[in-house]
Amino acid sequence: MNPLKIVAAAVGRPVQAVNKALTRPAAHTPLGVARMLRGGTLADAVAGRIVLITGASSGIGRAAAVEIGGAGGTVVLVARGAEQLAEAAKEVEAAGGTAHVHPCDLTDYAAIDALVADVLAECGRVDVLVNNAGRSIRRSLALSYDRFHDFERTMALNYFAPLRLMLGLLPGMRQRRFGQVINISSIGVQTKVARFGAYIASKAALDTVSDAFQAETQDEGVRFTTVHMPLVRTPMIAPTTLYDNFPTLTPAEAGHVICAAIIERPRRYSPAFGRAASFADSITPEIMDFVRNKAFAMFPDSTAAGKDTGKPDDTPADESVARRMFVEFTNGTHW
Repeated sequence: MNPLKIVAAAVGRPVQAVNKALTRPAAHTPLGVARMLRGGTLADAVAGRIVLITGASSGIGRAAAVEIGGAGGTVVLVARGAEQLAEAAKEVEAAGGTAHVHPCDLTDYAAIDALVADVLAECGRVDVLVNNAGRSIRRSLALSYDRFHDFERTMALNYFAPLRLMLGLLPGMRQRRFGQVINISSIGVQTKVARFGAYIASKAALDTVSDAFQAETQDEGVRFTTVHMPLVRTPMIAPTTLYDNFPTLTPAEAGHVICAAIIERPRRYSPAFGRAASFADSITPEIMDFVRNKAFAMFPDSTAAGKDTGKPDDTPADESVARRMFVEFTNGTHW
């Protein structure tokens, strides 16, 4: 029997409605799906729990923290900027939650160790770790030959920092036989997009190590959740002006995804196109290579990348239409 029909019968909803809810990353959808399938609420999921969120001073992390606060939760806010963190904490508390502010440079591993010690001393434990802080670099191979540091920078923040946090907090989760690590990855890991080699390699490393850790902790009440996030309208994508016309999630919508992950504790959350691309790549990578190469030729390097090696932005109208059609077809993917 079709799995969608099974889910639809279980929740008393039409198949079309369930399919739409499971595949479309709309503002309300992830929370709605989690409640529909499990019957719980965010308030239930965070009651008595401590949630640590990195990159919490703005964007996705801040939006998730405020929503958790609105559900009465306790959040530990981590980012570099103390002033922005203080503002985020006020928002969380105004929403009804409790906030603890811990400024930290996550590229400084000694600072991460101190952060873990301070948080455990202040809060006693961390029940949910949300590795949200990240760095994205969009630069073609031709512009990367003398920029090895791009790969070092992305690995430092996107892989080694969350890994260091996990190594510091997982012992307590395993001892208590409860915990969750939510890693904000990228749809780019599934689609393997051009120009993002440094970024998606670092995210793929985090995905893979978490899979290995899950195998060891599956029977200990610890859950690793990987969120393959589609394109989100945050400062991280601002340097690429090409994205101004791309369909994106808002930070609030992306924050909903994190909250849904806390409720449902899935192993993965992935947009429909990301799942399709990953499956297609496993069957016939040659076809996906062709698609990716066409996209590479269609979209230029940004000015921020240092030099435009692709097509200029003032392309003919028909090509602009072609771009828009391609973007719509690969919804959520950052080319």
